[in-house]
Amino acid sequence: MRHSPLLTDLYELTMLAGYLEEGMSEKAAVFDLYFRTNPFEGGYAVFAGLETALERLMALHFTSEELNYLDGLKLFQPRFIKFLSEFRFRGRVIAPPEGTAVFANEPFLTVEGTLAETQLVETLLLNTLNFQTLVATKAARIGHAAGDAEIMEFGLRRAQGTDGGLSAARAACVGGCRGTSNVLAGMLYGVPVRGTQAHSWIQAFSDELTAFRAYADAFPDGTILLVDTYDTLKSGLPNALIVARELREQGHELRGIRIDSGDLAYLSREARRMLDEAGFSAVRIVASNDLDEQVIESVRSEGGRVDIYGVGTRLVTCAGTGGGALGGVYKLVEVAGKPTMKMTGDIAKATLPGKKQVLRAVAPDGGFMQDLVCLDGDTVLAGDTVYDPTNPLRHTMLPPEALLTDLRRVVMEDGRCLYDREPLEAMAERCRRELALLPTGCLRFINPHRYKVSISAPLNGLRNMLINGQEVITA
Repeated sequence: MRHSPLLTDLYELTMLAGYLEEGMSEKAAVFDLYFRTNPFEGGYAVFAGLETALERLMALHFTSEELNYLDGLKLFQPRFIKFLSEFRFRGRVIAPPEGTAVFANEPFLTVEGTLAETQLVETLLLNTLNFQTLVATKAARIGHAAGDAEIMEFGLRRAQGTDGGLSAARAACVGGCRGTSNVLAGMLYGVPVRGTQAHSWIQAFSDELTAFRAYADAFPDGTILLVDTYDTLKSGLPNALIVARELREQGHELRGIRIDSGDLAYLSREARRMLDEAGFSAVRIVASNDLDEQVIESVRSEGGRVDIYGVGTRLVTCAGTGGGALGGVYKLVEVAGKPTMKMTGDIAKATLPGKKQVLRAVAPDGGFMQDLVCLDGDTVLAGDTVYDPTNPLRHTMLPPEALLTDLRRVVMEDGRCLYDREPLEAMAERCRRELALLPTGCLRFINPHRYKVSISAPLNGLRNMLINGQEVITA
């Protein structure tokens, strides 16, 4: 689907027009995209949305209809409209693979190019990456709460519009969901589609058993029965067992039951007992109904026997403390080869100047120790002194046994994507692998361990020079 360049904030266009008038549009520029606080008051975020963003960058252009609209606003000179008619993104993008664990105060994406092209794509990148990273993080948290149970994304009807529904389904699978109810997402992204029936199906028939039998007749090898329309244990389960026996006599097996209301821990325990006693231990129990990581954790702690959780509203809307929006920002860090930074009275909101790289310190056993943001071309060694990005007076030492690896790579050059499309399952596997390598406590929902992100001594020195008003000499 085409992403219109008009899906942007007006100030991107007014700044771009101003750069053109001032003769600055072709100056080299570098922007960093990062967030200041981990979402959901958690210990990490899961990077997602890169492939979507790169596809939009490659296809970015203005149609004649869009140019006529801008011309009709009477804000812009004809020279600027002509400039837009020829605009294409020809920059460089540096980022980690999707599914990578990322943290506050480190640039997880950097854009290099002319000031014009790097400025214009700000809203596009923030809109794409903020939302998908937030949803992927929420899905990973829900998956952690679910343990060995599977997670399915069922949130389309509560998502923020059609694009929100597609983006949420995609990002949820990066974060660990095994499938989606969204059929278009299944086609576009190659993920399994899942679904049963609604309560309206049950209510449309004269009685519950007739409804169950009709569905089993239509889908004998894929029957999952919704058992809570009237009474889960006194009506739904007994009728589901009748249909299960009838299917078995015909050479088929009931796939599962779904519970969409009530005390999920108690009902799933009793349902498991009834199914096992009747000889249907392979029938899986699906639970839904406004689930999130806290509810699922509670269900499990109370002995619930759920095999699959269908999560919808609270996943796709990223509900919960510290949710709702990622808060990612896109900041200019270098222009015409000179580092620049935003000055502020709150050092935590000041930007880190200059073109940078992000390194991950890895222990001998493969576990992640901390991340380090340093200037591009810095030589950093294990044992070096490093600094807190939010407090220049706080410093520590890189562990001497650490192996430093580059977290990011060039994923776009001259406006062309440099890597092949990756299956969402590969991204999800990367997410699972990376979260397993985090320090103990990072996955906690309450007061998680703070994963350390530091800056190198040269970067800290550059920041202090700019804060103190000293001139920076560049090669």
